[in-house]
Amino acid sequence: MVIVDTALERREKEGQPIRVGIVGAGYMGRAVALQLLKPAVGMRLAAIYNRTACKAEHTLHEGGLSNVRKIASVDQLDEAVSRGEVSIVEDPLLLCGARNIDVVIDATSDMECGARVVLSALEHRKHVVLFNACLDATVGPILKTYADRNGVVITYTDGDEPGVATNLFRFVKTIGYRPLAAGNLKGLLDPYRTPATQKAFAERVKQSPEMITSFADGTKLSMECTILANSTGLGVAKRGMYGPKCSHVKDCAGLFPKEKLLNGGFVDFLLGAEPHTGAFVIGYSENRIDKEYMNFFKMGDGPFYVFYTPYHLPQVQVLTTIARAAVFHDPTTSPIGKPVCDVLTVAKRDLKAAEKLDGIGGFTCYGVIENADVAQKESILPMGLSDGCRLKRDVSKDQPLTYSDVELPPGRLCDKLRAEQNRHFNALECAQRSS
Repeated sequence: MVIVDTALERREKEGQPIRVGIVGAGYMGRAVALQLLKPAVGMRLAAIYNRTACKAEHTLHEGGLSNVRKIASVDQLDEAVSRGEVSIVEDPLLLCGARNIDVVIDATSDMECGARVVLSALEHRKHVVLFNACLDATVGPILKTYADRNGVVITYTDGDEPGVATNLFRFVKTIGYRPLAAGNLKGLLDPYRTPATQKAFAERVKQSPEMITSFADGTKLSMECTILANSTGLGVAKRGMYGPKCSHVKDCAGLFPKEKLLNGGFVDFLLGAEPHTGAFVIGYSENRIDKEYMNFFKMGDGPFYVFYTPYHLPQVQVLTTIARAAVFHDPTTSPIGKPVCDVLTVAKRDLKAAEKLDGIGGFTCYGVIENADVAQKESILPMGLSDGCRLKRDVSKDQPLTYSDVELPPGRLCDKLRAEQNRHFNALECAQRSS
């Protein structure tokens, strides 16, 4: 959004930067912190939390800071922020309670920690920016109701594919075309990849084997497309999506069933398509004037037109998400109501009774996108809740796991939020049917 730069320049001149707290100093948390420490125009890093404080400290040292204080109370944090200091906090909830912090970023991939921090941030009327795809895909719609109740924004970040695609989706609607499909460009998909197979590549790119596995086995893809679905209203045309092979994204319009495109549209992905990164939206117009001009400007004969962004850079594009949330109350992505899609837990190999599932990017299961009403009807365990569940019975390879197949770990906030989400939207549906 071009207006964001002028708004941030104004805040910079007025000495009123957006103050940001980050939870997580891993691969993405570190990158965002270093962008903010440049510093970014009109926004500042106020504080950071990481389970191992030395990792947060190393990130701040990389950004040119030394003698960083460790903060143990909200009052200390507010005083430090008012002096323009950047701190390390000993408890992530301090970021939520501090009066001088405007935006909290969840840069973890931890479901339970993320749920606890995000809920507290929303209840303290902080805007929330997510890098935690698992949290958003699993309980994003109910967290949106908390945000609305407290007059703040919760959004997934721009720069990751759901944000890039949602921006495109909104653009296509704005110019008067009908968005029929939206999604990711994917280079590799093998649901049976594990941390063992991905270890060497993970070391080369300085990420965890589990995170890289979640990319390769399709779990992260399914979660990202679920976030996109919940933000646009587009479901899936089939379990797991089509994912056609494609030489270049601009050629994808003819690879999907036209009757499915015109019957409500869907989220999906392309496999192997140049430019190998970014996101796409297929827009539709039968207008003869549109056809004339789109043909002249090399967009094809229509009526299906492919729009795409040939990059995704979350470590920098998050800055516009922060600004849009804090200045304009405009989320990059936002669930539009009840869940549209969900991510199913599927056995990666034959599993035995009493085995414990190791969650996203592990050895035991992978995630597959499905329409939410189907997932709920079949009582399938959401992938975001799978970690730590113990099997009650044997489950065959490639079989979806249901709630009746597992024992959930006791006392988890994420399970409570998911149950609340189901009750809340089921009650709304019942009320709508009876009115």
